[in-house]
Amino acid sequence: MSTAIVPVKKGEAQHELIQLVSFSLGAEEYAVEVLKVREIIRMTSITHIPNTPPSIEGIINLRGKVIPIVSLRNRFSMMSSDNDQHTRIIVMDIAGKLMGFIVDGVSEVIRISSGEIQAPPSMVAGGTDQDFICGVIHHGEQLLLMLQLDRMFSSDEQDAFAGI
Repeated sequence: MSTAIVPVKKGEAQHELIQLVSFSLGAEEYAVEVLKVREIIRMTSITHIPNTPPSIEGIINLRGKVIPIVSLRNRFSMMSSDNDQHTRIIVMDIAGKLMGFIVDGVSEVIRISSGEIQAPPSMVAGGTDQDFICGVIHHGEQLLLMLQLDRMFSSDEQDAFAGI
């Protein structure tokens, strides 16, 4: 079962304030911990690499560093969409390596109390392929799924990314 990024202790009066970057994929909203985000860049030209998994779009050169780029739409088995002026690449530190994630748009940086993070339902968090969903947050009119993207990849996949 998944645990929240910030452990919540029962009966604790004070909750830690955390910051999240929210982004959209289609009509859904997601959030990641702001401390994992290195930067957010506009969509750029991606060099495709043959024989990579479908979710790997390719690589980019970001100030002299080669960074693998993952399409979160493909990774989440969502329908493909054309990139537009809102499409962004979120560059994150994943297990000590920089990786980029293509999202439909970055919404905002939000501050929430750790007490606002609810555990995902057991039927969602129960599967090993869903282990990266670590919480649910009610934000405005929507529910945000809180993600730990470093949990999304197996150790074999992370080793493969290191080779790119």
